[in-house]
Amino acid sequence: MKRAYDLAIIGAGPAGISAALAAAASGARIALLDDNPVAGGQIWRDGPQVRLPALARRLRAELAAQANVDCFAATRVVALAGPRGLLLEDEQRGWRLDYARLILCTGARELLLPFPGWTLPGVSGAGGLQALLHGGLPVHGERVVIAGSGPLLLACAASARRHGARVQRIAEQAAWSTLARFAAGLPRWPGKLWQSLRLLDPAYRGASHVIAALGRERLEGVRLRQGGQIVELECERLACGFGLVANTEIAQALGCALRDDAIAVNDWQATACDGIYAAGECTGCGGSELALLEGSIAGYAAVDEHARAQALWPQRQRWQRFAEALRTSFALDPALRHLAAADTLVCRCEDVPYAALAGHAGWHAAKLASRCGMGACQGRVCGAAARTLFGWSRPAPRPPFTPARIATLLELDDEQEPPCAP
Repeated sequence: MKRAYDLAIIGAGPAGISAALAAAASGARIALLDDNPVAGGQIWRDGPQVRLPALARRLRAELAAQANVDCFAATRVVALAGPRGLLLEDEQRGWRLDYARLILCTGARELLLPFPGWTLPGVSGAGGLQALLHGGLPVHGERVVIAGSGPLLLACAASARRHGARVQRIAEQAAWSTLARFAAGLPRWPGKLWQSLRLLDPAYRGASHVIAALGRERLEGVRLRQGGQIVELECERLACGFGLVANTEIAQALGCALRDDAIAVNDWQATACDGIYAAGECTGCGGSELALLEGSIAGYAAVDEHARAQALWPQRQRWQRFAEALRTSFALDPALRHLAAADTLVCRCEDVPYAALAGHAGWHAAKLASRCGMGACQGRVCGAAARTLFGWSRPAPRPPFTPARIATLLELDDEQEPPCAP
């Protein structure tokens, strides 16, 4: 099975939705692909106990009204299929989609750093805990500690409290002085100032980070460094968020250049590859407001509506300044790169400890000596951790990008050169 579109958009989060809506008025035939059951991405994830914000509901309704936009939910990109094609898989089948132009809105995932006890049941990512809560995970009465860096910690704490959890501590690694400077600049973005005031939590502590998760069969407590002191707290859940990692695997396979570990784009959101654009967190993490604007600019540019795209540049620049404030204020403390002990697992899929990786010059050498990155996650978790811990460069992505059925792979032909192949 093969379908052809004028424009394909990978990812239906805020950037992907806004890109599709911007491009739709041109009359172009558009395919919007996402591996989630409904559009919205991670920030607007559905669930039995979730009430979506009005903006998300409105954008979904507008998207559904576009006759020339085909939305393919629960659909994964498995591999490239020729110079302008994608091999896709949904719940029923594998199939090929050809496109004239492409917008990558592949988002980002959590950066998870290893520390003693991080594999205990009860330990998760901060975003992971939010997703579980949205899915109906019962946490009523449970004691929760949230640690790491960035505004996601406060959002996670608010979600946990709404579901009846007792938030014992929010441990933010940034120094109090840095947090004060960040807060002083928030009036430039009044919406963010109001959001921050609503999320303020008495359990919040600056200059504090996790040292170890404690317990035998499951999590029983957490050890934190708070300033110059060591503090231990009993808890049933520990959620850690050390920032986000741009999802660049498809972009790399296409030949797109990277900048600062994200997809490099110009003012039009165009990548180094002709006819391929990128928007949202995959080009650098800056929040949903920036993602919406970048998506609209990419959508207009992809259908040659350059005047409408350029009209949004000043708004984008305003939110780019907010993104830069986030990056500088919540940059990781180098101490977090040294939490793991020799026997701490870095690759939890294949049980590869820190000591087995520390002596290698790079990812390739480590894989030759161990099975690091060869498990179920295919290095999506341990790869980002290893880059942070050891300074390794990103490995070249290899298809399939996600586990796929043999029948799906048989849809491929022999012509697999990406559009930017040297």
